[in-house]
Amino acid sequence: MSFQQGLSGLNAAARQLDVIGNNVANASTVGFKTSQTIFADVYANSMAASSATSVGIGTAVAAVQANFSQGNITATSNPLDIAINGSGFYRLDNNGAINYSRNGQFHMDKDGFVVNAQGEKLTGYGVDAAGALIASNPGPIQVSSADLLPTATSKATVNVNLDSREAAITVPFSLTDPHSYNKSTSMTSYDSLGNPHTLTSYFVKSAANTWTVWGSMDGAAATNLGTLHFKTDGTLDTTATTLPFNVSAAVTTGATTPLAFTLDFTGSTQFGSAFGTTALTQDGYTSGKIAGFSVSDDGVIQGRYSNGQSRNLAAVVLANFANPQGLQPLGGNAFAESTGSGQPLVGRPGSGSLGALSSGAVEDSNVDLTHELVDMITAQRIYQANAQTIKTQDQVLSTLVNLR
Repeated sequence: MSFQQGLSGLNAAARQLDVIGNNVANASTVGFKTSQTIFADVYANSMAASSATSVGIGTAVAAVQANFSQGNITATSNPLDIAINGSGFYRLDNNGAINYSRNGQFHMDKDGFVVNAQGEKLTGYGVDAAGALIASNPGPIQVSSADLLPTATSKATVNVNLDSREAAITVPFSLTDPHSYNKSTSMTSYDSLGNPHTLTSYFVKSAANTWTVWGSMDGAAATNLGTLHFKTDGTLDTTATTLPFNVSAAVTTGATTPLAFTLDFTGSTQFGSAFGTTALTQDGYTSGKIAGFSVSDDGVIQGRYSNGQSRNLAAVVLANFANPQGLQPLGGNAFAESTGSGQPLVGRPGSGSLGALSSGAVEDSNVDLTHELVDMITAQRIYQANAQTIKTQDQVLSTLVNLR
């Protein structure tokens, strides 16, 4: 008589219950991947036994295999909560050791590093002074909280519609005489220290389809910027009109003087409708303080500043493996590379086989509680059935021992 089969079945069922219990316990763990128990039958080695009459001696747990299927995406209020929608793992620096995780609950530490709850640093690409990404070896992401430096205006664009029904003006142009020009519009420009300056453009109809543009910075003496010529269909005649106009004005704020930039009216029209400004753009801005962060689906961390500007601060990278089931679990939602997983394939989110990112969201555990509870009932019945085989073997053995 052998109790081996029943004993191995008890051990296997107990191990399966352990796995199920771990899955249930982590049903609310962000990024957790459920595991399943893989069983294998066991046979004793024998040179004499025939395969037709061989009886197995039980079962064994061959492996506990993780299921890396996608979990549900749940929105949060933290912009540094990041969910992976697709394949891939975050690459984390743990004091020089590289770990991998699907848990995207990140925050910023006192030094500006993006870290998880265990203090491991999220890795990615840095940026240069202009905000361009530097795609080199990934390193810990450190987000700068420094103010955004001011930038002087170098080019501006104005699109207007000038009313073709306006009468030509014959009196000399004067800032103080509203009868010496037809219409005007204003825009803000910035010097090298970020100080704002108001440029007012005055439009004087000098002849049919011809308008002279005067400019005044901060109410100072006006200068003739140029002349706009229009075709008979109301569009700008770019052949007869020399664009862009050049603006140059002295400033007394301590900034670089003169403040000089180009002013482009390409796209302006002259139709028989009321005067209107359709676009005002310029590339200068004052200094700004960091006001918030956002993460794009391709991993770019962008800072938003109080001056309305935004700038790239870093880019998250992901890693994937030929055999994710071969990763070694470390606890704390982390895995380590192993010989079974293969080499990590590192790249930007959305490239190759890597999934995209969702900012302000987390990936829920992929544990299906209904499925786990049903498996728990099945494992319990299997455990009871194996206990019954041991009990039956004991009764049979007792009968043999008591034979007279």
